[in-house]
Amino acid sequence: MKTYLIPLLLLSSSALADSSWSFTLTGTSNYLFNGVSQTDKNPALQPGLNWDAGNGFYAGSWASNVDFGEGTKLEWDAYIGYYTELENGLAIDTGFAQYTYHGMSQSKELNFPEIYLKFAHSGYNLNLWYSYDYFGFGGGHYVIMLTKTLELSDNWSLLLGVDRSTSTDTAKYSWEGDSSFMHWQAMLKTQYQGLDIAIGYHDTSLNERWGDAAILLTVSKTFSW
Repeated sequence: MKTYLIPLLLLSSSALADSSWSFTLTGTSNYLFNGVSQTDKNPALQPGLNWDAGNGFYAGSWASNVDFGEGTKLEWDAYIGYYTELENGLAIDTGFAQYTYHGMSQSKELNFPEIYLKFAHSGYNLNLWYSYDYFGFGGGHYVIMLTKTLELSDNWSLLLGVDRSTSTDTAKYSWEGDSSFMHWQAMLKTQYQGLDIAIGYHDTSLNERWGDAAILLTVSKTFSW
């Protein structure tokens, strides 16, 4: 896994005094990445460790089992970013992530970097991701996602979302010969006994089986200190 230098601003005494850690363990019936199964439609276990500097900066690492059918069995990512909320209620989150893959010597050829920018306001989220070397193929790729969370009650919410994944160079990376595909989702979320539970429906415009419609169940537990 690659090492990243954290700006000295994150390590100031005031930031360290307000900093906090959290660890989240998620079990999911299918690891979907923008609607595309990364586990050949099988379950996944996903641990994640996050550090909040207390001044808007954060960093962390996240992992999951994967199954690409050629010996690659583990995805292990790292990220660093900055989050802020403006007076008008608009939240902005931006950062950098590095995706790494493991399981055989060629797995590292899939590694790729990504930058992201996210906006949130009144239950709406607009998220953008961009990589200049998507899955190590040397082509640019971006994702635009729009979601809306509807609060149904004190403990239930419904997330509705749609996103478009687009390759900027189909000679290097394409989606079934096309430059892009669509993904949509509807997820019902709740909390029970300290667990975050979500169940819902995902589908894509892809024809291959790894982009088929899926019923997804996820259960997460977060520990903070």
